[in-house]
Amino acid sequence: MKNSIAESIANFLKDFKPFSFLTFEDLTEIAKFIKVIHLDKKQQLFQINDALHDSFYVVNSGVIHLTVVSDAEETLLNKCYPGDVFGLRPFFAKNNYQMTSKANEEAILFAIPIDRVRPYVINNSQVLNFLLESFALNSNNPSDNERRELLAENAQLSEFQNDFSFIQTLNYNKTPLLVQQDQTIREVALAMTDQLLDNAFVIEENKLVGIVTDADFRYKVATGKHAIQSHVYKIMTFPVITVAENISLAEAQLVMLSNKVHHLCVTLDGTPHSEVKGVITQNDLVQAQANSPGVLIKEAKRATNATDLRIVYNSMASMMQQALTKNIPLQHLYNVAGEITLALVSRAIELAILELGSPPVAFAFLSVGSQGRKEQLLLTDHDNILIYNDVDIQQARNVKFYFSQLAKRTAEILERVGYKHCNFGNSITNEKWCKPLSEWVAQYQNWMKAPGEYTNEHCSIFFDYEFVYGDQSFETAITEAIFKEKNKVLFLDYLGNDALKKPAPLNFFKKFNEEDSGPFYGKFNIKEKGLNQLVDIARLLAIHFGLKGINNTFSRYKELIIKNPENAETYRQASETFLLLSRYRTMEGLNNDTTGEYIDVEHLPKVEKERLKEALAILKDLEEIVKDTFQLTQFS
Repeated sequence: MKNSIAESIANFLKDFKPFSFLTFEDLTEIAKFIKVIHLDKKQQLFQINDALHDSFYVVNSGVIHLTVVSDAEETLLNKCYPGDVFGLRPFFAKNNYQMTSKANEEAILFAIPIDRVRPYVINNSQVLNFLLESFALNSNNPSDNERRELLAENAQLSEFQNDFSFIQTLNYNKTPLLVQQDQTIREVALAMTDQLLDNAFVIEENKLVGIVTDADFRYKVATGKHAIQSHVYKIMTFPVITVAENISLAEAQLVMLSNKVHHLCVTLDGTPHSEVKGVITQNDLVQAQANSPGVLIKEAKRATNATDLRIVYNSMASMMQQALTKNIPLQHLYNVAGEITLALVSRAIELAILELGSPPVAFAFLSVGSQGRKEQLLLTDHDNILIYNDVDIQQARNVKFYFSQLAKRTAEILERVGYKHCNFGNSITNEKWCKPLSEWVAQYQNWMKAPGEYTNEHCSIFFDYEFVYGDQSFETAITEAIFKEKNKVLFLDYLGNDALKKPAPLNFFKKFNEEDSGPFYGKFNIKEKGLNQLVDIARLLAIHFGLKGINNTFSRYKELIIKNPENAETYRQASETFLLLSRYRTMEGLNNDTTGEYIDVEHLPKVEKERLKEALAILKDLEEIVKDTFQLTQFS
């Protein structure tokens, strides 16, 4: 007899790593022992110092926050969305949980017994590597296997499985000092002094044979053990620990710790037998750590002006650019960049409040549009709204004036950071988007009940929002207003028609619809003719299927796989297409300091052009789903 619940769970898990590496039969067998856990909003699953559970967890729906206590305050490390794995500590360590997991909204989790999964982990190298590499490393260094065993037994691993240090690349000296082994100690010391270096690599017949550092001179020469006219090979340290050029911050830290060294030699293939390309020192690691997400968030919180915030943003942009070149999943980058952006905007609001004085009543600042979806890796415009408490008529004028000033000053700071003013006026400086809660609830109701009369082509972005600062109950009130509204037929009709009106990416001859005039002549608008429709249809279906609290396009399609399984394959392809198009746009923007909307497809390799065309074909399938699901008559 079939176990329909187990099959349903297996169907969900098969789209996410590491479960995608298992056969469906194996997944179904594991699923028989999986427990389904329901968490209410703000309910904890485990907290710091709790004893380890016998299971790890996968988010089925909702959002889970992972937090730690830092500087006497609770700090958010990560948000887990549907498909994300967390609580893996029992796999790797015996000490208690090192952080707290809490539902940010009503959530459903799958508790997966570790004893049931362990045999598959042992026998499937892909599953094992995913679990290890999520926390550890993927290095070409010959001692890699030894370090993995050390890690599995002894390392104190963070629950933050997307720890950016494992994808963060390093800046290091790419012109190291190379000396011959028959040079004298004195000659090498002078060369190091001239170049202001504390190390030199020793070469024999173009082969790496050793390293000398300041420590060697202190302990072996200054003590009189070796004369300064002796050959340098007598004081060198060998063998030299070598690493590959693309090593990450975390990998370098692990290599240094496990080998008890302070310098790493970067070679062409990561072995001592290839060309020396550079040297990594402990100081390089310290400097790289200063640009980690956690440090950048702290720097944003401590900023005293817009210039400080701009520095944090520039560091984030550099970090994102490095990560993109390593093909890190874009959704992870969105999550990291989203948290840093959240800290930047929050601090901008705090700086404005410091100038204006305390707010007269409770309020909330929400980002909308791409910031609200956490899909902003580029310095585009800032779309946001401000909601404040209703007051009696005697106070209304003064309260409105305060928040209009707060809105103006916050916007000025954000624009000095580099975020552009919205050309469509979708920001808090527009008094239409800075008003009391009752007016906001009425606004959303008008958009839904009388689309066309109160609705314009840009109103849909207000249904993609993220709480940033203030009283979060205001965000909850807006969410309730949207999803409690029963008469949404006309509104969904309006959104459906609007989504289908987007310009086609390909013409009749299956060629890209490039710009035929203007400054971007011959280029393809990947936002207008690709991304916008993917975003619009995801939003439309999310409202239709009641997906509360899931505002990210990728996550919406992943959740739709569960809610609407008959179209699961289309949604899976749509999620992949969204990330592909987003990567093209982000790379274009970062490389050319633009919004990344226009890409030169003609200069793409033929294979990439065909891949892009194939990916865009999914838009037709999504359009058919919209036509089959909604009436689309009122606004056709």
